[in-house]
Amino acid sequence: MAEKHLVVQGATCLCNFGTAPDKLKVLTHKREFANDKDSGKKLIASNKDIGSTLEKNTFGNCAKQLMKPCTAIITEWTGFYEKTTLTNGGKILLEDSKATCPVGGKDCILIIDHGQTAELSKQTMQRAKPAVSKALNPAVDLEELTQPQFNDAGNTEKAITNPQV
Repeated sequence: MAEKHLVVQGATCLCNFGTAPDKLKVLTHKREFANDKDSGKKLIASNKDIGSTLEKNTFGNCAKQLMKPCTAIITEWTGFYEKTTLTNGGKILLEDSKATCPVGGKDCILIIDHGQTAELSKQTMQRAKPAVSKALNPAVDLEELTQPQFNDAGNTEKAITNPQV
């Protein structure tokens, strides 16, 4: 089975009958985060995130309503991860989860971007494969960045220093 990303606050959704995407807002809890080292922005989305849970609550004009403006209301999610339950009692949404709208029908709303972004950290650098890193960015030597630096006395120093002005 291919790896699927969890959906987080800020994920981009689009209705099959709309003309513009909208971003998902997580309003059902304030406790569980993903892909967010500071735990402040990327709340995990769940199947409990229903109703008016988008930033603008519209997908532009709706083809089902003779091109009248859409009023996005999510009534149900499908395709969520069943094996984990969040503190709000919800199941985690995955990047291939779909939502139902009373106008568009079952599974008419798709997630086109899960909302996660890569954040560089010390742990990420330690896990990176040097050959892949060299191919992606030949100007940076990953091994040099992750090895401790020694001064003339044999003591370790930080690899990157902040010069004082």
